[in-house]
Amino acid sequence: MPPAITADLNAHGETFLAAAAARPADAATSGPPVALSVHDDLAGIEREWRDLETIADCTAFQTFEWLDTWQRLVGARTGVRPAIVVGRGGDGAILFILPLATRPMPFGRELVFLGTELCDYNGPLLAPGFAAVVPDFAALWPRIAAAVRAHAAFDVIHLVKMPAKLGGQDNPMLALGVTLNPSGAYATPLGASWDEFYAAKRSSSTRSRDRGKRKKLAEHGALAFVEPQAETDIVATLDALVAQKSRSFARMGVSNIFARPGHRDFYRALFTDPKARHLTHLSRLDCGGQPAAVNLGLTFRGTYYHLQASHDDGEASRFGPGMAHLHDLLRTAIERGYKTYDFTIGDEPYKRDWCDGVIPLYDHFAAATWRGAVLCAPMAVKARVKRVIKQNPALWDAFRHMRSFAGRLLPRR
Repeated sequence: MPPAITADLNAHGETFLAAAAARPADAATSGPPVALSVHDDLAGIEREWRDLETIADCTAFQTFEWLDTWQRLVGARTGVRPAIVVGRGGDGAILFILPLATRPMPFGRELVFLGTELCDYNGPLLAPGFAAVVPDFAALWPRIAAAVRAHAAFDVIHLVKMPAKLGGQDNPMLALGVTLNPSGAYATPLGASWDEFYAAKRSSSTRSRDRGKRKKLAEHGALAFVEPQAETDIVATLDALVAQKSRSFARMGVSNIFARPGHRDFYRALFTDPKARHLTHLSRLDCGGQPAAVNLGLTFRGTYYHLQASHDDGEASRFGPGMAHLHDLLRTAIERGYKTYDFTIGDEPYKRDWCDGVIPLYDHFAAATWRGAVLCAPMAVKARVKRVIKQNPALWDAFRHMRSFAGRLLPRR
């Protein structure tokens, strides 16, 4: 949102939104009229959503499978109310689907992206040629916010983790006035062959060390790259990942996402659903028949999304089972014709070893009511402070050590 509109929204809250809702349909856009509808029942627009996602510019995190499963198993348990905005052109064709929701926050409710907790990239699904029909999304936004407000009240607009690009189109949400997210994302184009890609990304000395570590790891048991297919094997592999990650979170002093309401059920439901097999990919590296490392991934539009990775913390962990598994994943992605390997959000150092640069992500904060004006300011300050810490290696290293120390002092569950 341009600064003037942001200031107006923060200063006038409900009055601004009410005025926007009262405007004629074509007064808020410089292009053709856009008809808006808001839906809280995902099943009611499932067919149109699935049809659009086959041609839309979006990421795997905007697919119906991902967000519907999330809402059923996480959102519904935590007071999240979907507010899916559908925009249509004069001919009735869908121009965009914007998966929003309202959720509880201390002393109010906030407008967020549906599933934002587990979505590494947020944004709308855009029909081909969207920008030509809606050249001024910032002018349309007040109508969108007012339509959602008529559907469900909210005090704060809190939209995060938005990439600048969605497929081949610019992300129109960045027209709202944004700040940098505390974290960046990382992705790398894949080569024609693993050997060529590996040689381009890692020095000969590093490749030699990798071979030595893999040989040492194999001394603890035969290595096997496994992609479980049977439901019982999928569940057992997911359980191994949860156990490994939970111990890792505890060591780092980080909140365990799998202990949050519905999160573990979400991954289990999604990865065991036969209808979601086109989207999900689960694998592990076995060492002597035991899971040494596990990875949750998504596959969408020629991109492999690297979501959750874990490794065993036993004796063999000294020889890098996680990195050995990553090598297998990269090789497999190349052999299956994927064009991009997306490490998604997070500034872990190993990602920089494979990627040439960081992908900036953006956030938008705004108040929608007088109460929201009080709540919004500290949220924005917290995000800025977090970014300063995370983007300064010395500060981030010190913070991680303090967090890990504090985590060790807490009783284990």
